[in-house]
Amino acid sequence: MLLEGKKIVVTGVAAESSIAFSVARLAQEQGAEIVLTSFGRIMSLTQRVAKRLPTTPDVLELDVTTPEHVGVVAADLEARWGRVDGVVHSLANANPETCLGGDVFRAPWDDVAMAMHVSAFSLKELAAGFLPLLEKAGGGSVVGLDFDATKAFPTYNWMGVTKAALESLNRYLARDLGPSKVRCNLVAAGPLRTLSAKSIPGFDQFEDIWATRAPLGWDLKDPEPAAKAVVALLSDWFPATTGEIIHVDGGFHAVGA
Repeated sequence: MLLEGKKIVVTGVAAESSIAFSVARLAQEQGAEIVLTSFGRIMSLTQRVAKRLPTTPDVLELDVTTPEHVGVVAADLEARWGRVDGVVHSLANANPETCLGGDVFRAPWDDVAMAMHVSAFSLKELAAGFLPLLEKAGGGSVVGLDFDATKAFPTYNWMGVTKAALESLNRYLARDLGPSKVRCNLVAAGPLRTLSAKSIPGFDQFEDIWATRAPLGWDLKDPEPAAKAVVALLSDWFPATTGEIIHVDGGFHAVGA
């Protein structure tokens, strides 16, 4: 019961295969009360998959590119809970035709700007929007999902660049949230066959190399190891850890060719 009594916001649940879904399930199993967020066409998918959780949570509308949405959700949660103990950022988006596959030269700024907004800048939006509620909890935890941005991977292109921005932003948020006793960390998971992975051209190029080079091996169909790391960071068991990137990738990041 690592999260007993805690109030947690989980973004990005769109399918049962997602890390965010496993986070939501484990959080409930560990004693947390949660809400999910979604918007637009994805909302119906989130509402459907929410019913597969141990307890069906509410799904609140939150489009991170619409600034007022964060305020509306924060107001709802203040009335509902009075505080928030943790926020999970599981948001990323990029135009697969220009930002993924091939090379980096094809993407126009408008597509790059949208990818940056959703995949990186939104972490700041969530942290800032929920900060007053995290402070009312006496401090809390913001955890984002990452993919190792220290290397240039095949096909990942501008999504890799947004992850590098996310990793840098994580450090600055850790600095600025620290006085409020709010921690900000990332979990860098290995590749998984999630709904979002299906939009990455050539994703299969990740599969063989991870299976052969990860010292602990790697199961592309199992999001639970990454979800367990997120839940641990949401808990009180990492009280002095912030600005960190926890790799949950079978050890792939630590070995050379």
